[in-house]
Amino acid sequence: QIQLVEAGGGLVQAGGSLRLSCAASGRSLNYYAMGWFRQAPGKEREFVVASDWSGHKTNYADSVKGRFIISRDNAKNLVYLQMNTLKPEDTAVYYCAAVESALVIIGRGDYKYWGQGTQVTVSS
Repeated sequence: QIQLVEAGGGLVQAGGSLRLSCAASGRSLNYYAMGWFRQAPGKEREFVVASDWSGHKTNYADSVKGRFIISRDNAKNLVYLQMNTLKPEDTAVYYCAAVESALVIIGRGDYKYWGQGTQVTVSS
């Protein structure tokens, strides 16, 4: 079993940047595919980006492609989401998620472990 804790959310102006982190405990991230999802008020939780266990293969939602970057440091059990050129529509609670797999997993329902989320608010 693995536990996930996100950090790094906050309030930022449009065009700014934030870096979210997801700290894992309980087991090495070497065994896990990781994903970031987000949920805006009144909307369903949506896929943002996913990484295979190594971080070498990734998949981004079209809405964040070219602006967001996922990275991971398995030795430190950390996953990051660098968010650049933020837009008001990026405002949401951001969640990291994990599932035991070597592949890139993009389906929300395929993830087994979730963090509690961190709020990101982008002002116009």
